[in-house]
Amino acid sequence: MGNFDRKIENFINIFINQNGYVKVAEGLQNTLVIAVSGLIIGILIGTLIATVRVLPKYHVLPRVLNAFCSLYVALFRGTPMVVQLLVFYYVALPLLGLRFTGVQVATAVFGLNSGAYISEIMRSGIQSVDPGQMEAGRSVGLGFGVTMMKIVIPQAVKNILPTLGNEFIALIKETSVVSFVGAADLYVAFNYIGSNSYEFMVPYLVMALIYIVLVMIITLLIKLMERSLKRSDRSN
Repeated sequence: MGNFDRKIENFINIFINQNGYVKVAEGLQNTLVIAVSGLIIGILIGTLIATVRVLPKYHVLPRVLNAFCSLYVALFRGTPMVVQLLVFYYVALPLLGLRFTGVQVATAVFGLNSGAYISEIMRSGIQSVDPGQMEAGRSVGLGFGVTMMKIVIPQAVKNILPTLGNEFIALIKETSVVSFVGAADLYVAFNYIGSNSYEFMVPYLVMALIYIVLVMIITLLIKLMERSLKRSDRSN
């Protein structure tokens, strides 16, 4: 027990006296920025791809777009996130002559990766909406795109909200790999504390606790949003 107490004292010493909390705050901020921005980008890309994939395939253009979207989804769903980070940071950017920070690259890759998964989630949500909703919108003179954006997609989002919450949780946890491209996340912060105290048990336990708290907060927010949407449905 005394040995564990010393481990805690070493952790507190690095965390407070040697400004370890600054690195933890920076890591937490980067983790949230990457996950939240990645989710927003993913929702935009995923909604666009899902809309393309449910388009009637009567003409050549929808077929070509559908083939491109299918390739995109297969590419990002078929490779690990860490591989995508490494390819973008160490291969694609140098070939294009571009330079971005690790956080910027991670945000872009997380968004592109999330878009592939959310496109399938959104497509299933769109298909779960009564086809009569589309027919009703078209019957009053609305175009396909307007009907999708104003009638079908809002109803689809209600159906897939819990799954979107799970995607956000997955993004939060997957940020632990962004250190491969030099981004300072929670893992980097607590690894710094462990390296300076020569003891990793307590830092890693605290890091795990922070991830658990983040997931619990997200889960609570999703439940509150679901209840709010159910109340609005009843009132309508």
